[in-house]
Amino acid sequence: MKKIITILYLQLLIFLAGCQSTGSDAQDEATPADIQTPVEVTTISLDTLSDYIELNATSTYLQLNTIKAITSGYLKAVNIQPGQMVKSGQVAFLIKTKESEALGNTINALDSSFRVTGVLTIRAAVSGYVQELNHQPGDYVQDGEQLAVLTDTKSFGFILNVPFELRQYVQPGQNLLISLPDGTSLPGTVSSILPAVDSASQSEQALVRVNTATHIPQNIIGKVRIQKTKKENIITLPKAAILSDESQTNFWVMKMIDSITAVKTSVVKGIEAGGKVEIVSPVFSPGDKIIIVGNYGLPDTAKVKIQ
Repeated sequence: MKKIITILYLQLLIFLAGCQSTGSDAQDEATPADIQTPVEVTTISLDTLSDYIELNATSTYLQLNTIKAITSGYLKAVNIQPGQMVKSGQVAFLIKTKESEALGNTINALDSSFRVTGVLTIRAAVSGYVQELNHQPGDYVQDGEQLAVLTDTKSFGFILNVPFELRQYVQPGQNLLISLPDGTSLPGTVSSILPAVDSASQSEQALVRVNTATHIPQNIIGKVRIQKTKKENIITLPKAAILSDESQTNFWVMKMIDSITAVKTSVVKGIEAGGKVEIVSPVFSPGDKIIIVGNYGLPDTAKVKIQ
């Protein structure tokens, strides 16, 4: 009897073990073999894109005018101040020679009707701002000594530093727009290109003339955008749809080949602008669906679910 009970007990254990294994296998079969990643897709569009380069332009006065003493003597009056705008022909200094100072006092003491002054006027030769003022009233100066320095307003412009490899995009007579740090923009024209290249930066200097009544100080750095290329009716995709390797040398997109499968498709990029990227190859059709959200990290072939 005990042998029969033992045999039945062993059979029951075998039966339970078989049922547990069958249930586990059924559970494994119920688990999906491929996980579907939720994604969002987009299609190509035909756009017009322009490729720009951005260069720095520095405001400057190319010419400075020096006001010099026309004789040796004492400065009787200084009619200009640093930073003042001086017009051409305006009296800047009054100077009296040492001889006339002594002789005039003697003659005037004998007969005041002679009115010997010996005062000479020194005028500004050009219009400009007083950049330097070297003497004050009462100073004794020598003939030809520098009294002040004026900026020549006619020589104002922006110096545009152009890398030598980009010289083809900047030509004399070309119209440009200079953006200043305060948000304003000035239209300008390339007047000339200086025939020299900086040995360190290998860049040329182009003079850009601007027509403005607003005073712009020296050494203001503006930005100039220069159009390199412009392409019309080209195939583009949003930048978010383009994936690349760490070295940024290989590019691809995840293209849908059916309703649930996306495959890696290598692409050749063109110009980029405004969040759009030109697709040079391959040629996508308007109906092709390209993943734009959820594409990062997907394998070469992936099961996805379009949201």
